[in-house]
Formats: sequence, structure tokens, C-alpha cells
Amino acid sequence: MEELLVLIAQGLVENPDAVQVSADEADEDGVIVYHLHVAEGDMGRVIGKQGRIAKAIRTVMRAASVKRGQKISVEID
Repeated sequence: MEELLVLIAQGLVENPDAVQVSADEADEDGVIVYHLHVAEGDMGRVIGKQGRIAKAIRTVMRAASVKRGQKISVEID
């Protein structure tokens, strides 16, 4: 799942080397939180106008996690 998130983010940003993803352990509800870190200048590219790109990233990641039987959340830091 981390590889998918990195691949999506690297395709959007100007500085793909600055993309980092970290994951928290599953909480009591079984939800794994992925934290996406990008360069300051690329933050707008990942979030998009009115958060549309961020919402699309979360939708794709949620769809991929359902196929694996996981529950996830993506936070952009």
C-alpha cells in the first residue's frame, strides 16, 4: 500500500525524491493511517483545488485497501 501511495504522489509533484510515506500501527478499529510527506512547494499539487486531488488519492487508496481486506486512512502532512 505504501508503494502505491508513493507512486501516485511522485507522479503529481515536481520533486519526487522528497516524497515520503510512513504508516502507523492499526488502531482499535483496525484502521491503518498512512502519512504522506511532500516538499513544501509541492503541497498544493497534492491537495489540489478545494482538496479534489487529495480526495481522489484517498478514494484510490481506499479502493485498493478493500481488495486487501484492510481499512486505511491517508493524511497529507
